[in-house]
Amino acid sequence: MAIINSSSLDFNTIKAALKTKLQQSSQFSDYDFEASGLSNILDVLAYNTHLNGLIANIAVNESFLNSAQLRSSVVSHAETVGYYPHSKTASHATVSLSVATSDTVTTTATLPINTTFTGVLGDTSYTFQTLESLTATNDGSGNFTFQTSTGISSVSIFEGTLKTKTFIVGDSTEEQVYVIPDVELDKTTLRVNVYDTTTSSSFTTYSDVEDVVRITTDSKIYIVRETPNGYFELIFGEGNVLGQSPIAGNKIVITYLASNGEDANTISSFTADDDITIGGTDYTVTVTTVNAAAGGDDKESIASIKRNAPLVFASQQRLVTAEDYEAIIGQTYNQLISDVVAWGGEDNVPPIYGRVYVSVKFYDGTSAAVITATKNSIQNEISDNLAVMSIDTVFVDPIDTYLELRIAFDFDPELTNLTIETTQDTIKNTAATFFSTNLGKFNQTFRQSSLITEIDAISPAILNSSMTVKVQRRFTPTLNTSADYEVQFPVTLAGIDDDTRTIHSSSFTFQGQTCIIRNTLNSTKLEIFDTANGIVLLDNVGSYTPSTGVVNITAFSPSAYVGDAIKVSATPANQQTIRPLRNFILNLDTTLTTAAGTTDFQNTEVSLTT
Repeated sequence: MAIINSSSLDFNTIKAALKTKLQQSSQFSDYDFEASGLSNILDVLAYNTHLNGLIANIAVNESFLNSAQLRSSVVSHAETVGYYPHSKTASHATVSLSVATSDTVTTTATLPINTTFTGVLGDTSYTFQTLESLTATNDGSGNFTFQTSTGISSVSIFEGTLKTKTFIVGDSTEEQVYVIPDVELDKTTLRVNVYDTTTSSSFTTYSDVEDVVRITTDSKIYIVRETPNGYFELIFGEGNVLGQSPIAGNKIVITYLASNGEDANTISSFTADDDITIGGTDYTVTVTTVNAAAGGDDKESIASIKRNAPLVFASQQRLVTAEDYEAIIGQTYNQLISDVVAWGGEDNVPPIYGRVYVSVKFYDGTSAAVITATKNSIQNEISDNLAVMSIDTVFVDPIDTYLELRIAFDFDPELTNLTIETTQDTIKNTAATFFSTNLGKFNQTFRQSSLITEIDAISPAILNSSMTVKVQRRFTPTLNTSADYEVQFPVTLAGIDDDTRTIHSSSFTFQGQTCIIRNTLNSTKLEIFDTANGIVLLDNVGSYTPSTGVVNITAFSPSAYVGDAIKVSATPANQQTIRPLRNFILNLDTTLTTAAGTTDFQNTEVSLTT
């Protein structure tokens, strides 16, 4: 008897199995040609089996977080474990706002909340605005510089259009549904105010559950969740688990920014849309950019939700393991942080017990003031409330590590209309795209074979390819001052060799000559080499330890160097896989990445003569 495999959903496979079954019976003889009536019946049966199997397969897949493919299913499964995916995030810039007047009488000025500014990127204009009221004090000569409520003069402005949605709370016997029909909503800018009646002027502000540490029966809390159609819904407590809920007759007023996400990133020039009135006279607000717009992002991806939801659930709103720190900090500060990694003091080098180390990667353009304030917030509002007693939180900056790739390939021009030069540029662009997609965050590993596979797939004319990989760190020395420097690589380095050198630096000026640092052949000792005259100026300027990846440079005193730092390149012990530890992040040095092709007419006929 023929058996139809439940996982074989292809129509032709199902019909062939049915035919095989009929072959075992002598009652039917006209099933094996397409014009017969019985063949048409087999078509119907095969289609029905195919569709039923497909529907059952999809239904089972969508029932689990790991296998679900539809965003609505993934979001729903994440919410069952208490994880609410990120909405779009507004791009934000840091600016200084000031007004120069001739008024020496007026003492203070106020810039109202939601004051708007215009930033332009290409041919597109974007609206930015403040999310709090700002005040300024006259310096005595008519100049006003606006500050936040905490006295910071570096002000954040956020991209997006201000929108308002109003709900009237119905009778308690009715199910209350508060849906915000906007897929562009940025949850971090949401403000929920509840008025006693439709005519009340006073209101109570409710807080996002993700921003609250302790909840009582009197708490004013809301949850904002993504609906299956991509909109957002507000959920309130019922007087027990999530505190008080609005009652019948209350008016709920919601304001938020509808953002363009990452589209507004990198804008660096802004102008105020309106003048400000001080002492009865209108003045132009001067906008000085401190940090360009950054941090804008689209809704959290399906892959990110699948990765983060189990981690947040496992943390259970307490900080015990390193993964708990990563999950809670990443979820709470997602509008500022692109990635976070943590490790216990026992895993540190050297081990220091009683600590947890946290390294945070902020979005590009985040100001130093915001970084400091965020770290303080993590310490005071997260660690102090949720961490185990006697465990100190120590912040460690991310360490950028660069890879230098030298790609070689054989190229057959007969298999393409592209030149070898164009193909070399395409390969370098492919490498850059590979790094921007797969690397640039913590715990992301470079695998040489994965990139080579993408390079080989660019064109049939690329017959094969190979590459050599070097790891690069950078340091900034103090000019004309003798000092020691330690350069830590995140991997084991290649050992000594008679023919090749493991360590090689970029150019700098030493004793009036253009030099580099390199290791002596067959030795871990470092030397300063005069590249113009081909002589060693200093034969012992430090050493490197292959097993630990540490390069020590001693008594180093350059008078100048190329670029904004000296680059130290090293050959890793394993060029196939570069797996950085802890707070190291892998990037690509595009300036030192090369692609060189060799012409290979593989189909050229060869004649043998005797």
